[in-house]
Amino acid sequence: MEGEAEANYAYYALHKFRWKPSEFLALDPFEQAFVVAAIDVRVDKEKKEAAAAKRKSSRRK
Repeated sequence: MEGEAEANYAYYALHKFRWKPSEFLALDPFEQAFVVAAIDVRVDKEKKEAAAAKRKSSRRK
């Protein structure tokens, strides 16, 4: 299961940061942890923004 989560973060890094998954996986474990934390923060922010936009658009109807 851990490998699956690691693959998800590598995929996110590929699409959002334009990194090759191997570049992410080659990072030092502490650097990987930092990147994972940064991705988590960014994903949470994007979810909150999407929810706010959805609420805003539903009020207009």
